[in-house]
Amino acid sequence: MKKFIHDDFLLTNKTASRLFHQYSEDQPIIDFHCHLSPSMIADDRQFENITQAWLEGDHYKWRAMRTNGINEKYCTGEAPDIEKFRKWAETVPAAVGNPLYHWTHLELARYFGIYDLLSPATADRIYRESSEMLNTREFSIRSLLKKFKAEIICTTDDPADSLEHHGKLKGSFGILILPTFRPDNAIKTEDPAKFKAYIETLGKAAGSEIKDFDTLIEVLDRRHEFFHSTGGRLSDHGLDRFYYTAFTAAEADRIFRKLLKGDQISEEESEKYRTAVMTELCRMNHKRGWTQQFHVGALRNNNSRAFRLLGPDTGWDSIGGPQDAVRMSRFLNSLDDTAQLGKTILYNLNPSDNEMLITMAGNFNDGSTAVKVQFGAAWWFLDQKTGMEKHIRDLASFGLMRRFIGMVTDSRSFLSYPRHEYFRRVVCNFVGEEVEKGNIPDEEEILKPLIEGISYRNAREYFGFGE
Repeated sequence: MKKFIHDDFLLTNKTASRLFHQYSEDQPIIDFHCHLSPSMIADDRQFENITQAWLEGDHYKWRAMRTNGINEKYCTGEAPDIEKFRKWAETVPAAVGNPLYHWTHLELARYFGIYDLLSPATADRIYRESSEMLNTREFSIRSLLKKFKAEIICTTDDPADSLEHHGKLKGSFGILILPTFRPDNAIKTEDPAKFKAYIETLGKAAGSEIKDFDTLIEVLDRRHEFFHSTGGRLSDHGLDRFYYTAFTAAEADRIFRKLLKGDQISEEESEKYRTAVMTELCRMNHKRGWTQQFHVGALRNNNSRAFRLLGPDTGWDSIGGPQDAVRMSRFLNSLDDTAQLGKTILYNLNPSDNEMLITMAGNFNDGSTAVKVQFGAAWWFLDQKTGMEKHIRDLASFGLMRRFIGMVTDSRSFLSYPRHEYFRRVVCNFVGEEVEKGNIPDEEEILKPLIEGISYRNAREYFGFGE
């Protein structure tokens, strides 16, 4: 019987197989957006079992388990690790067609050499065999990263973070671990008490009291410079949407002072404050030659009861409505108009925004560098075969597929790196089909740089990692 995960998994034609095995399969990995823990990498953590490696912090799996009728104690609760794994194994057969089914079996095959399908019948044996391997030094976190030829990993870090773990990691084990500046908390104005507490934390990290809008921006700039000094070259912004409205410096200061007093602000005031802060942050990115990433479109924390009990990033988010193209355009244009728009990557969560974002990026490509503003990888709910196929098809139609900088894991799991292989197989299959239909020439001078570029080289060149 043929293994589910085999050499030509997802590759449905001879050209796709050739492209993947010749030009993509062995490329290193640059993971320029993830949520891996720098402290775990610094400590070179050893997982005791596959439940710890797979289910800790993985809201993708928790969400599927809840949908399958699994009680919360087996997701984020106190159930024994073996019982949690059994409940995940019970869920996997129901996930056929979901990317979790593919990822699960790719990870079992690539990390552990296990090709059996995970189910209640195989759960205990797979738990035992994989956990035995995880208890050897060949399966420590750093070893796992090396196994997949990870070359550069960019974590996601708050401006108030000390980056002490990045300091410990610098030059320590052959993989470059870089911080990414994620200042979202500086614009979360919904809860004035939490906002005020965060601003105090931020001020302490910089050794300065933040008392008005000007000192807020000074402190953020100082932290930005600190990240730069540790090797950071990217920012990331997880927004529901782009913000833009006209504001004055006096208005931004007045609104910020209200927030510091713990006062609620209006929707109009919030829009002005967020526009002001985001504008200054993007100017910092441009000033230091950084790339800024915008992840837009998530409707977060929909379940109030679950949010109160479990907090954010535990599986209660969904796809939001289409983006406001006018606000996005005006915000980007306001930066470009003063020649302060840096390299920018736009990620969307609603697939109906694909064509808009690709053509929006084209509005601000000025020839100063290849795809200065570009369409980011299929993200979160779109990070699956159908979403990737639509993504690459739309990009090929409206942009330059050849210049696409490729995949990110966007993951908290140290067993997630086969997702790069998954992405590469999907891309090679798409291109292979187009070649066999006669829509793309079957010429090495076209196909080799296309596949090698999307798999690895474009990201290295775009971020300047090869300089």
